[in-house]
Amino acid sequence: MSRFEKPVVVVSKCIEFEKCRYNGLGVASETVKALMDHVQFVPVCAEVEIGLGVPRDPIRVARAGGGLRLLQPSTGLDFTGDMKRFAASYLGSLAEVDGFILKSRSPSCGIKDVKVFAGAEKQAAVDKGAGFFGGAVVERFPGYPVEDEGRLLNFRIREHFLTSLFALARFRAVRRSGMMRDLVEYQARNKLLLMSYSQKEMRLLGKIVANAEKLRMPDVLRLYEERLRAAFAKPAKHTSNINVLMHALGYFSDSLSTREKTFFLESLERYRGGKIPLSATLSVVTSWLARLPNEYLEKQTYFDPYPEALVEITDSGKGRDL
Repeated sequence: MSRFEKPVVVVSKCIEFEKCRYNGLGVASETVKALMDHVQFVPVCAEVEIGLGVPRDPIRVARAGGGLRLLQPSTGLDFTGDMKRFAASYLGSLAEVDGFILKSRSPSCGIKDVKVFAGAEKQAAVDKGAGFFGGAVVERFPGYPVEDEGRLLNFRIREHFLTSLFALARFRAVRRSGMMRDLVEYQARNKLLLMSYSQKEMRLLGKIVANAEKLRMPDVLRLYEERLRAAFAKPAKHTSNINVLMHALGYFSDSLSTREKTFFLESLERYRGGKIPLSATLSVVTSWLARLPNEYLEKQTYFDPYPEALVEITDSGKGRDL
């Protein structure tokens, strides 16, 4: 069983931690509950931090004064400056962070699909965008895993989030050690995972590790991290994953029965059609490894990208626009 570095994840406090929403309620999330034993959560409620109480009159993102403002219609108060100052101070104070899970559609924490109104008055929304705190997170931490609890109901989004989150947490351990041998091992163990996301980035990362220019180790790590985050910026394509899995099949082909091969190929087609998650096809290969050990494949994080306890195949059917 792999040993996983614990990712540090900033989470909206209202999600499973405290009943601090505007209406005094909290938000349930099976994903956040499942992650409790596997990540180091850092809960925060941006609205409470700027002085709003629980419960409180709702705030909204509105167009006013030539730009977007964070307004409280019932009082006419403008919290734009307070929220921007808090976001800059709080995010700048984070010593270590690997990812974020924020409240969906919140005028403060939402990362997308936040209603934007023409003003403080009651009327229909005229646009959608990011909340003030959530938008600051995306801007300040490009390439980091950032999701909301609603989108994490979709298994493909969830798999991508967890895969990139734990891969980047593993790299943080390499960066902390500052040793070339650890970076070489990281690249070797993540080769198939990186191939599934981007063969171009995998090759670029390999060149950085080779360090033909004889750069100082801090510079190597900085360049590597930039390309690593670029590699995980978008979910792996179905075709790329299928190519990697077919590559893995080659290691076992002579030892498998026709029935086993057929089952595997049928599973790939179901995965291609979006009927099963990637984790379901990976489990087939890991079952082969238990019977037919292969040192190279056993070391690949592609087959063990995050703790097995987090594998969940349920799917809301929503949020497919990745």
